[in-house]
Amino acid sequence: MSVVVCACKPTDSLNLHSDRPVTNISSNQSVENKTIRIGYQKYGTLNILKAQGSLEQRLKPEGITIQWLQFPAGPQLLEALNAGSIDYGHTGEAPPIFAQAAGAPLIYIAHEPPNPKGEAILVAKDSPIQDVAGLKGKKVALNKASNVHFFLVRAIAAAGLKYSDIKPVFLPPAEARAAFEQGRVDAWAIWDPFLTAAQRATGARVLKNAENLAANREFYLAAKPFADQYSDRIKAILEETQKVDDWAKANPTEVAKLLSPQLGIDVPSLVEISQRRPYGVQPMQSEVVVYQQQIADTFFKLGLLPKQLEVKQVAQVPKK
Repeated sequence: MSVVVCACKPTDSLNLHSDRPVTNISSNQSVENKTIRIGYQKYGTLNILKAQGSLEQRLKPEGITIQWLQFPAGPQLLEALNAGSIDYGHTGEAPPIFAQAAGAPLIYIAHEPPNPKGEAILVAKDSPIQDVAGLKGKKVALNKASNVHFFLVRAIAAAGLKYSDIKPVFLPPAEARAAFEQGRVDAWAIWDPFLTAAQRATGARVLKNAENLAANREFYLAAKPFADQYSDRIKAILEETQKVDDWAKANPTEVAKLLSPQLGIDVPSLVEISQRRPYGVQPMQSEVVVYQQQIADTFFKLGLLPKQLEVKQVAQVPKK
């Protein structure tokens, strides 16, 4: 379900439980040449941007090339950003929190609209578990420090449970799906496109989605050295991303046909995902920063972060 193409070495990863920032070993390599290294995941507007090639066409007259690097999830993508292996990328809400705590030189640039129906807790179609409270004492697979991590925490609390009442099993999406299908875990907290693909393939039931629990925004982030030196390139990326969003919103079937060969996911599943997903690049706003701060505070209280954070320190909010 996922392929990793990562320019960072295995040792260049974030220590999520350390106060010591990881040294940025190669960020200057990008700001001295004309290659923009963009990290992307299994699904999102950046996938469509890559498939259409419009960003390459726009920047070609300037002699700028694009290098696309795929990651299984946001935490792995931000490990690469921290190591200086990418300049720009997209993740959900939680990964930037953990990356900031580990000292990654990131900047929030913009975000997509909330998409709470795009993540959910799945159980097998014949599972006896009927509600979130039924997860007490059960194994729940999730990608650690990913978007669904915060959603799961909120869902557990809303059901009157403590986080310690469940048994988290930290697995990336492909391994989590295998464990889920083999019955080695009782539930799986996951996001699209893995969510819809698993539902359609296995008949899995949605125990709870993120409605009224988590916004599930997609953020665009940049390495600070890149953002500081190349605001014109970031402007170009955002403008081309918005054009793609406008096209995708009006053409969900064409989006599915375009992405299906790239992602290895059937067209009907991708049509369903595209029709459900909201589109539109939005600049960072103060209320979104406050929401991210709530996530950071939640994880700190649970002992999942080594220190308290100030999200506003790494958020690029336009002046009004």
